[in-house]
Parts: sequence; C-alpha cells; structure tokens
Amino acid sequence: MSEQRYFPGATTIGMVCKDGVLLASERRYSYGTFVMSKGAKKVFTITDNIGVACAGIVGDMQVLTREARAYMKIYQYERDRPGTVKNTAKLIANLLSSRRMFPFLAETIIAGVSDGIPELYVLDSIGSVLGDKFAAVGSGAPIAIGVLESEYNEGMSVEEAKPVLLRAVKSAMARDISSGDGVDLMVITQQGIKEESPRFS
Repeated sequence: MSEQRYFPGATTIGMVCKDGVLLASERRYSYGTFVMSKGAKKVFTITDNIGVACAGIVGDMQVLTREARAYMKIYQYERDRPGTVKNTAKLIANLLSSRRMFPFLAETIIAGVSDGIPELYVLDSIGSVLGDKFAAVGSGAPIAIGVLESEYNEGMSVEEAKPVLLRAVKSAMARDISSGDGVDLMVITQQGIKEESPRFS
C-alpha cells in the first residue's frame, strides 16, 4: 500500500494595477482534510514597497521571507538605494534554486512598486521567475484564475481592482476545501504598504 501524502492547500493572488499592486491570501492552513490553523499569515512585507504572498508550507514561507528581508536590507545598506521588485524576485529565485535538491515547499508571488512602476513576478518552488500582470498560486488557483481572466483590466486602480481580487479569493474559498477562514490583503503603492483584513458578507 502506497503512502498517501498531503500537501498544504491555499489560494494566493497578486494583481498589477495602474497605481500599485495587490496581494492577497486566505488564512486556512490545512493538510489534506485536517485544518491545522484558521489564522495562518501568508502575506509578508520585504521592503517598504515590496511584498510577497505564498502558498505552501508556512514554515518554509517564513524562513524564505526572513532571509529575503535580511538580504534586501544589506543590499540597501551597501548600495545606499532600495532594491527593486526584480532584484527581490531574482534574490528569492536564487534562494529557492540553491535548495533545489531539498526545496522549500512554497509557490511565491513577489510584487511591489519600483521607481513608480508596479511589477509582479511568480516563482515556483525551484526558482523559475515569470513576470505577469496577475497570478494565482495554490490549490485554489484554478478557480481564482478564472475570475481574474474574465474581470481583470490593466487600467484599474487599486481601489477598483480590490473587489475583483476579493471575488477571486471568495470563489476559490467556496470551491476549494483547503482555502478559507478570511483573507489578508496587502495594498502596495509608491507611498508604501497598507495591510487590510476585509470581511466577506
């Protein structure tokens, strides 16, 4: 009899808007049918204008984001300027690639604003870097991406895009048993990062 493996589920989404980027993830942390936590944080800040949202093992996400935050502080100290979203994506890709034989079990979306330009990159667990305008990762991604494909518009402001992103998360939570228990939303603009916890009606 083969051993059954359970991988943690999640729904994590990122969107580029004309004046910033949005990152969101629901809070449920589960293995198969067992819910380990209803308050897991999967959205993290890296710098004043860059954030990351992950799906996968929460411990791996936490280690990865802590390392990235430390390296980006060193980058800013040595060069006397903040790192860009692309710098951060490449750094995290290198951290993931260096562990490719024993990978971090995390799919990652890195987004932020560099020199007034909103950017988003998607990374898999071994460090592939793909730039995009919107993305969804985790077990609820196939459901969420359907909403984004039909409703996303590149010209939307962050305020206009919020309801679209929340509809995508809500759709995934309704159909994916591994996603649920509320949502953490990060709004990143040139002015900085704002974190919200919207309630679904």
